[in-house]
Amino acid sequence: MAQVVKVRVLPVDPSPALVPLTEIEASCGFPSPAQDYATTEIDLNEHLLPNRLSSYVMRVRGDSMRGVGIWDGDEIIVDRSVEVQDGDVVVVAVDGEMLVKRWCVGRDGAVALCAEHPNYPPLFLSELSDVRVWGVVTFGVRRVISRKF
Repeated sequence: MAQVVKVRVLPVDPSPALVPLTEIEASCGFPSPAQDYATTEIDLNEHLLPNRLSSYVMRVRGDSMRGVGIWDGDEIIVDRSVEVQDGDVVVVAVDGEMLVKRWCVGRDGAVALCAEHPNYPPLFLSELSDVRVWGVVTFGVRRVISRKF
């Protein structure tokens, strides 16, 4: 089950986090012919946090969302200003337990919190449940290299 472990507060007015963005696209399949090597810069703050004042970063634990690319120990960027729609991945507190799940609305309007792993059944929300949506997950952040540098 994907559970929230840690929340990070973002500074209100950060300095730009500029990194080079090349126009070259890398193929994960077969190599492609050479392309132009033009580079520009992007500000990671603007790219990852377009609604900075309503966003926060959380670390998750568990494997129930691995089918959508959220793994144990990953950090997710969550935006509280995005209106929840059917199919969104959300951070939600259900009866005080923080969860990361897909928001699934049935034809009858009933809501279930769905995992992205076959070992976890949907959690159907009842009218008696205390449900509080903390926001929509907009990005996942994963360390690829295991060593510190």
